Amino acid sequence: MLSHAVTIEAAADASVPDRDADHALVRAAGAGDMGAFEQLYRRHYRRIFALLRRLCGHESRAEDLLQEAFVKAWQALPAFRFESAFGTWLHRLAVNTALMDLRSRRGGEDRETDDSALEWQGTADSAGQRTALGLDLERAVATLPPRARAVLVLYDVEGWKHEEIAAELGMAVGSSKAQLHRARQLLRTRLGGHDDRA
Repeated sequence: MLSHAVTIEAAADASVPDRDADHALVRAAGAGDMGAFEQLYRRHYRRIFALLRRLCGHESRAEDLLQEAFVKAWQALPAFRFESAFGTWLHRLAVNTALMDLRSRRGGEDRETDDSALEWQGTADSAGQRTALGLDLERAVATLPPRARAVLVLYDVEGWKHEEIAAELGMAVGSSKAQLHRARQLLRTRLGGHDDRA
């Protein structure tokens, strides 16, 4: 159906999706081509899943949110304006999907914010290997209370400003800063002082 199918398939193997190839696929998918949408999914799902896993802290929940984000993307494709890269648009849609999920679960957060929610399953890497520390960090981030984790990921990983985070999560800017401070302290404690920054 696509005239540039060979180019698009070759670009699908690249680690960073090609904007022009994505836009060609978006046009086709927006016109109802499921095969083009499947290619978009294959090109972007790993990066979006990693983002969602960091935001929600649970692999199974991230899988659900991934499917939800791609369903929303499919529904919104006809309105895509081609003003930005598809990956950027999809990334924002996925973040919004995760934040909406977090807001809808607000009532249960009190049960997840005490220290018992932070029971550590791993031990510090006594050999000092970066890989083990990285795995410990991923596990430690996953154990953070939901709002603290979301603020940490959005601020430290995604580069959002506290004003943006506060607006998206329905909190005061000061609360966003406090959640970030809390998340960093909990991580330092859980990682056994590996992070010596002030």
